[in-house]
Amino acid sequence: MHFTGTIWRPPYEAASLLIEATAGCTHHRCKFCTLYNDLPFPFRMSPLEDIEADLLEAQTALHSPFGKLTAALQGLPAREGPRRVFLTGANPFVLKADRLLEIARLVKQYFPAIQTVGCFARVTDISLKTDGELDRLRAAGYDGLTVGVETGDGPSLAFMDKGYTPEDILAQCQRLDRAGIGYNFFYLTGIAGAGQGERSAKASAEVFNRLHPRLIGSSMLTIYPDSALYREIQGGNWAEAGEIEKFQELKALVSYLDIPVTFAALGASNAYQFQGRLPEDREALLSALDRIIRRESEDRLRSYRTALPHL
Repeated sequence: MHFTGTIWRPPYEAASLLIEATAGCTHHRCKFCTLYNDLPFPFRMSPLEDIEADLLEAQTALHSPFGKLTAALQGLPAREGPRRVFLTGANPFVLKADRLLEIARLVKQYFPAIQTVGCFARVTDISLKTDGELDRLRAAGYDGLTVGVETGDGPSLAFMDKGYTPEDILAQCQRLDRAGIGYNFFYLTGIAGAGQGERSAKASAEVFNRLHPRLIGSSMLTIYPDSALYREIQGGNWAEAGEIEKFQELKALVSYLDIPVTFAALGASNAYQFQGRLPEDREALLSALDRIIRRESEDRLRSYRTALPHL
């Protein structure tokens, strides 16, 4: 398989077939991000022949007679093929619609049972597609995009150099809604800095409540020395929120959201992992967050944060 550097995928894509469509990020300016610093280039498209070769390799592995015999001898059920493909890379949705459609065609050629194709997408990637192209992509199986919006707080987006505004999030994700392309949000707890978590949570809920994300997944900001944000901190231009403060921010966000949505904190950046459905599980989520805030110590949570080798 053709994979470049560390491969990142959302926790909920664990059962998906991973295929590298791009490597690196077209933006590569978010001050907190170090995910693709190990690559020798900012961004690269995978050749279609590499994608096809990987699909063939995955197909061959699935139907391997040796693998089937091994499973039978071990009393294991026959392996079922994947029902979903997740294209890896920071933002494969930046690719032109025709190329994304060709990738979907190849997926169906080798895995006819595949139902949907997902990937990471930046808000700006959506703006590059016409409404007609979004409709065609949905018809080809693109669904369940993961959009790292991080926050709906304008000042935080601007300071972190995300490259879009809260108004852009609203406009572009409304276009996904109209096209019938489902999407999930990543929310970055702590992105607004010390003392600003409530502001970020409230501003984000004001944006999210006008949209239809299927899931809002929380990651907690973890700052590494090779990030631009670390240099901002050293220069006295920004202060990091405390660990307890981050959980207070999550509590505020859960309180402000009034749309039906799955809320989850599942990645390694979260010292505590939990998931629930809003609005029905709101009180259970708030109670769990309250217990963490009351019982945990700042030092212990900080030790968890500093021990993370990478996300």
